[in-house]
Amino acid sequence: MINYKIDLPKLNPTGFFGANNATLKYFSGFFPTLKISSRGTQLNVEGDTETIEEFQKKLNLLIFHYEKYNSLTKNNVENLMLKNGHELISSKKNKDAILFGNGGVKITARTVNQKKLVAAVNDSSLVFAIGPAGTGKTYTAVALAVRALKEKEVKKIILTRPAVEAGENLGFLPGDLKEKLDPYLMPLYDALRDMIPSEKLKEMLEDDIIQIAPLAFMRGRTLDKAFVILDEAQNTSEMQMKMFLTRMGKTAKFIVTGDLSQVDIPKKQFSGLAYALKCLGDIPEIKIIKLGQSDVIRHKLVKKIIAAFEKNEDSKNKTLTK
Repeated sequence: MINYKIDLPKLNPTGFFGANNATLKYFSGFFPTLKISSRGTQLNVEGDTETIEEFQKKLNLLIFHYEKYNSLTKNNVENLMLKNGHELISSKKNKDAILFGNGGVKITARTVNQKKLVAAVNDSSLVFAIGPAGTGKTYTAVALAVRALKEKEVKKIILTRPAVEAGENLGFLPGDLKEKLDPYLMPLYDALRDMIPSEKLKEMLEDDIIQIAPLAFMRGRTLDKAFVILDEAQNTSEMQMKMFLTRMGKTAKFIVTGDLSQVDIPKKQFSGLAYALKCLGDIPEIKIIKLGQSDVIRHKLVKKIIAAFEKNEDSKNKTLTK
């Protein structure tokens, strides 16, 4: 008989073991000769060496499942305990998933252009995703970043945007940097909350594994081994866009998202996003994905609203050119 301790520091005990350790107790039932108890993120296992080794193998499967799907139910445990349990994790029916969010919700690219965005990010280090609100460009970008972090392709995620509405220096707003910037980054936070358990997300933010900062704070940095998303890029200046794109390290992945129909910078300034698309469009290693009405996944009225505004813009442009 031996006493074996297993540390699980990266797991949320409540999520993994279940409320009142219900999932752990169910799992332990498959090993009746072992004495199993938990304290925080540590497991204590007492029994013979051979059974403990088998327990460890199955535990690793459960950990892998939980980290991939953000969920672990009694049914999951029962299936993973089968001889072919390891095959269930790589089931073909989940091949279209970008990742699994909280509660095991499958997050996928739902439209043709969203799928093109996923393919472009897989192939290229720099991708522009251009389209109106509601087309899923930011949500898909965040999902791809979280997947890359989970699969250890990068060491951190950096989310940034120009804080035009508040003034880029944010100096006059009350509170610390996070409190000043948070209201302008809600779409990014909302996406992260769908994909990462709240306690885990809090830890990642505190440990700077996920960094959220205004664009001005990118100056002087080399962003390497990171998945970087620049959101609302239509509100950058030409100088800001050039500054941002030249921060790219050798192993970084950059996604730039924006909507050229929602430019908030002064009219006398030329959008840095429009400038970048004009200058970089002929570089084959840089991918540009354009999303439109067909990619809108919000309320059905949103498509009609976008179409009406686009029609009005076209009409105004024709009038101006006469």
